[in-house]
Amino acid sequence: MPCPSSCPPGLLALMAPGLALIATFSLPSQAGDRRALPVEKPSGVKGRTLILLDVNTKSPVRIISENFLSLQLDPSIIHDGWLDFLSSRRLVTLARGLAPAFLRFAGKRTDFLQFHNVKNPAKSRGGPGPDYYLKNYEDARSLDKLYNFADCSGLHLIFALNALRRNPNNSWNSSNALSLLKYSASKKYNISWELGNEPNNYRTLIGRSVNGSQLGKDYTQLRSLLQLIRTYSRAHLYGPNIGRPRKNVIAFLEGYYIDGRVAKVTDFLKTRLLDTLSDQIRKIQKVVNTYTPGKKIWLEGVGMTSAGGMNNLSDSYAAGFLWLNTLGLLASQGIDVVVRHSFLDHGHNHLVDQNFNPLPDYWLSLLYKRLIGPKVLAIHVAGLQRKPRPGRVIRDKLRIYAHCTSYHNHNYVRGSITLYIINLHRSRKKIKLAGTLRDKIVHQYLLQPYGKDGLHSKSVQLNGQPLAMVDDGTLPELKPRPLRAGRTLVIPPLTMSFYVVKNVNALACRYR
Repeated sequence: MPCPSSCPPGLLALMAPGLALIATFSLPSQAGDRRALPVEKPSGVKGRTLILLDVNTKSPVRIISENFLSLQLDPSIIHDGWLDFLSSRRLVTLARGLAPAFLRFAGKRTDFLQFHNVKNPAKSRGGPGPDYYLKNYEDARSLDKLYNFADCSGLHLIFALNALRRNPNNSWNSSNALSLLKYSASKKYNISWELGNEPNNYRTLIGRSVNGSQLGKDYTQLRSLLQLIRTYSRAHLYGPNIGRPRKNVIAFLEGYYIDGRVAKVTDFLKTRLLDTLSDQIRKIQKVVNTYTPGKKIWLEGVGMTSAGGMNNLSDSYAAGFLWLNTLGLLASQGIDVVVRHSFLDHGHNHLVDQNFNPLPDYWLSLLYKRLIGPKVLAIHVAGLQRKPRPGRVIRDKLRIYAHCTSYHNHNYVRGSITLYIINLHRSRKKIKLAGTLRDKIVHQYLLQPYGKDGLHSKSVQLNGQPLAMVDDGTLPELKPRPLRAGRTLVIPPLTMSFYVVKNVNALACRYR
């Protein structure tokens, strides 16, 4: 099946064989670790903030997947009339901008979809009309469209199979999954697999549960099926995953939301909100390291707010503070892959709206993909702060993360370093690069809201120029603003920015 435009060579990240831990949960109400990026705050010193920043360039503290920032499509989009719209050249262009990445096809409707190898099941069978099949069936034509979209976009498809088809003894009924696997194999589709979506929520959904022991048997059964089909005998199988972890559960994390605690745009500026995830990640890592040391952890279904998001909030510029901090925090804690829910038109958490227009989080993700590599570096920060008021809790509103610059970006030689900075202060902050970063040329990528809506804006500007697609097949050039060597970085209030420090020749970043 031809692509809407020329399809580049596949960009697939190879994972270690076996099951990857897929993690999933919602945020509790209490705050988590606030020590992500501490700034020394000596008391009794007055004056404007001056921050000295250096980076350890000898070795990375973490190495994450090349596909760290990945995407999710929710099966609910089948409601819109099959998946024919995935042939859109514009949509493929937008998705290709975020490659390499995984494309996970999963969501709440995963465990209600059934596969039928017919082009139009409503016509080939009597009985229910087309709407019934659009809601409950994944047909061959839709699967073809889905795979072609992923392949032409340079994304690797992960397909979650229906786990709710059960035999009387509650074991998994794999007959429908086998039909789908055989069809995909006949087309030689390169797909990885998953079984079910948040099985710990089945009791809420259908009034019956599948315990961990049975789920393990189901995964063993699926692995046996894959081994029977030559095309998928070595296919990757990911999972299992659950929703909010409960006591005594080894969790695979799925779904990171704010539980409705974002009611206004200024809530995105609260450091307590930004820090809630850290504590839960450490708890999960402790369990994983106890039972399966070295197993990789993924965080799937990541959305900035629950229940599909909120109009004018989760699709605004302000939501990017939480999204960028989530990426920085999870990378620094060694989470291997973060799957954003959803790439397209699911509530208001998506990156691209129903008219295929990129939203602020898309442009933020595009910059991240273009500039950030998989090697995470330790930063060293020191600064002078104003004397805090007695009894006031000082939380860090300046978030700074550092990585080796992406190897895929040929504008920068290996050994360059990229900083990304979130300034939640209502005043500008000054950063002086020190140590190995001193007197280096820096390229600035400053992302700010565009238009009169301010933090509510659904449009953004890069270094003062509004970002928009050139045409359906072309993304805009992301032009940096060069800063002279040794210049102090001035971070405007309430902004997100990336800074590529050129020609550092960092030992940690010279080799892949």
